[in-house]
Amino acid sequence: MKKNILLISVFAIGTVLVSSCSNDSSDDLSGIDGLDEVTYTNTVKSIIDNNCISCHAATPINGAPMSLTTYENVKDAVQNRGLLDRISRAQGEPGMMPNGGTRLPQAVIDQVFAWNAQGLNE
Repeated sequence: MKKNILLISVFAIGTVLVSSCSNDSSDDLSGIDGLDEVTYTNTVKSIIDNNCISCHAATPINGAPMSLTTYENVKDAVQNRGLLDRISRAQGEPGMMPNGGTRLPQAVIDQVFAWNAQGLNE
């Protein structure tokens, strides 16, 4: 008798758990609706500061051809100097940035691309 009650209880709990773990709409999911507005100030500046400024400082070093210390510098690098190409290259590919480092995570690269697609807003 106790075995039957235990079996029925396990079955009932399993049914409740399985039936309650469903999603009728992708609108119910959080965090998949795309990126919010990406601006230089709220997103891109910290990416550049954390990954590029060591070489692309006010006075560039280690062969860096330009500074990336201001909004205008970074905007120009995206529009005219191939920044998106350089950060998108595969690990170890010639010209990949950050130079000599590890390729940025794709989610970070996607934020810079989103900034460009959204109009390079400051």
